[in-house]
Amino acid sequence: METLDLTKAYKTYFTAKAKPELIDIEPAQFLSITGIGDPSQKAFSEKIQALYSTAYTLKFTFKAMQKDFKVSKLEGQWWFDENKYRVLSMTETSINVPRDAWEYRLLIRMPDFITEDDVRTATSSVVSKKEILLAKNVELFRMTEGKCVQMLHIGPFSKEVETLKQMEIFMNENNLGKNGLHHEIYLSDFRKTSEDKLKTILREPVKFA
Repeated sequence: METLDLTKAYKTYFTAKAKPELIDIEPAQFLSITGIGDPSQKAFSEKIQALYSTAYTLKFTFKAMQKDFKVSKLEGQWWFDENKYRVLSMTETSINVPRDAWEYRLLIRMPDFITEDDVRTATSSVVSKKEILLAKNVELFRMTEGKCVQMLHIGPFSKEVETLKQMEIFMNENNLGKNGLHHEIYLSDFRKTSEDKLKTILREPVKFA
């Protein structure tokens, strides 16, 4: 039985260069759970647990049906209340918006054959068998980003502003404006990898201004 590896099937989606680039991102679907607050807090890790528990429940269900797939990388979209905080540049927001004020959507990309009914069945199983109550908030989420500026960030999250600055300069030089939520793909497991070796794709949906 062949195992579907989404990072290989959609290589462009899961790779980035160490300099800003403009790319087109295909529509995709994800397991998703939303939250708000400092990602260093327990609530954030509990949501990751609920998301991965659902993902692996789906994996093993479909493996038994001869449709196995690898559970993909963790991703996240990030935003904040723009009515509460004045509109800032892309780099300014990463510095000036408090960590506990950020809202987020955690994501794990899913194969196209996964349906909403499959996800509901999986979340019910996680709640009843593993007693992870947060799984009831996991849903199937579809996203179309289209044109994006992206760059590979290597190092701690606290240094992302340096990479974002390069992306912002690139966007200004190419007359590009923001057209969606800040998006990160965590190529490294930040729970196990030293900060200086973390690899993260930073992605900004854009449109021509």
